[in-house]
Amino acid sequence: MDKNKTEWAQTLAYHGGNLDAAQRLFDDAPHPWIDLSTGINAHAYPIGEISAQAWTRLPQAADIAALEKIAAQTFGLVGGEVVAAPGTQSLIQLLPRIFAARTVGILGFTYGEYARLWRQNGASVTHVDSLDALASFDLAIVVNPNNPDGRRVAPDELAILATRMALEGGTLVVDEAFMDFYRAKASLAPVLPQNALILRSFGKTYGLAGVRLGFVLAPALLAAQFRRVLGPWAISGPAVEIASRALADHDWILAECRRLIAERVKLKDALVEAGFGIVGGTHLFVLAEHAHAGEWFRRLAQAGILVRPFVEKPNWLRFGIPAAANWPRLLRALSPQV
Repeated sequence: MDKNKTEWAQTLAYHGGNLDAAQRLFDDAPHPWIDLSTGINAHAYPIGEISAQAWTRLPQAADIAALEKIAAQTFGLVGGEVVAAPGTQSLIQLLPRIFAARTVGILGFTYGEYARLWRQNGASVTHVDSLDALASFDLAIVVNPNNPDGRRVAPDELAILATRMALEGGTLVVDEAFMDFYRAKASLAPVLPQNALILRSFGKTYGLAGVRLGFVLAPALLAAQFRRVLGPWAISGPAVEIASRALADHDWILAECRRLIAERVKLKDALVEAGFGIVGGTHLFVLAEHAHAGEWFRRLAQAGILVRPFVEKPNWLRFGIPAAANWPRLLRALSPQV
């Protein structure tokens, strides 16, 4: 097995979080591994006590409706409904079942699952560099803030795009998985057009990816379609309890935002000191570039630290914000070798 050529890139660049493959490919690395490849908050929300009923009975429609109402208020949604689902990824996979789009436009280099799934379902997929270029497609996808570079598009610009697309019966999908730490007015939710929908994540911001919970924000008719396709009891009772508590805890999200801003500055400084250039990022990750990014990836992996490489962008690495206990190990790995 040649760890220095293509296998690690092909295996580990498609998705973050593939620790099993990383451990197989770099079997001499120290344990436990530090996973900085996912963009998931390393400082998880304290879930507290979960009731026995959450485990022993089917989730009640009234409890799910209450969660969706809390989510709508937290996200600042106006003129639509929130539908809870078992993770944002499940919603992404449902899109081709709900929309019969023949042409799909995607803004920029971004999360690869959109292109893969739409091509798999027979659509013609094109990546474009400008928002204006999306208006001619049956369905347009904008990840905002973008993963992996953190590019943001103003909601009024998205609303104008949606209006132009509506003239030809087009649909706008906005992925706001990393929007939670920005002000509500940065989201499309307060001005949601009738031919647009928004995807929001729960696990990334709250560090609870294992809960498998996401939301689609959509006008009533589109929301009803998602509900029909998802079917009853799409999310678990524990997920309902945990998320209802977390989404209503505004003090926690404000404190976490302040903490992450400081931590991101620390990470950027460490990367610059190691010779990286900073490309962009969000509160939960920093995108950096280096002429020898592949060597850095292997060096970090050999130290038991998994970051996110990109086959299409071989000079890029994406670093999640480490947990407090993992900073010393990361800083050692980034230090000049003696």
